[in-house]
Amino acid sequence: MRPYIDKYLDETKEIARTIDRAKIDKVIDIIQTTKDGKGRLFFLGVGGSAGNASHAVNDFRKIAGIEAYTPVDNVSELTSWANDNGFESIFVNWLKTSRLNARDAVMVFSVGGGTETISKNLVLAMEYAREAGARIVSIVSRDGGAALKLSDACILVPVVSNERITPHAEGWQAVLWHLIVNAIT
Repeated sequence: MRPYIDKYLDETKEIARTIDRAKIDKVIDIIQTTKDGKGRLFFLGVGGSAGNASHAVNDFRKIAGIEAYTPVDNVSELTSWANDNGFESIFVNWLKTSRLNARDAVMVFSVGGGTETISKNLVLAMEYAREAGARIVSIVSRDGGAALKLSDACILVPVVSNERITPHAEGWQAVLWHLIVNAIT
């Protein structure tokens, strides 16, 4: 196991060395501006990123004092939207019901950032956020997908191992949101 442990931790060090700090700074600025403007912060993610979204809501509310929510914390509503309107509509319908507006921000956690066929629910939500005038920030990996194109600031977790894209992406979501939440005043 030791060679694997060393390899994984060396990959983690490589990500820490190469991640774009200017993008992290820009995300912090957008979230600070959202808080200062009395806006809300909405977290979106699927799979492991959904679990991260739920945890991040707690930290941003409790530590940073910003009003924050995620639709993944209400499985009844989420599955109702999926059942009645299709899985791709779950986040956009939830954001509409939440009256997303220009004072708000959306933070997307995703391994690939969404495409027309994978995590389309995230893509539709980001497109709606654009229409509503909300700011979009994201923490993603791979090539960034739609999140890279639609976000006001996108932190791209560098791919250092094709075999471990998902664990690095989801692990770094946690590292980065903890960094960001503790930078907000």
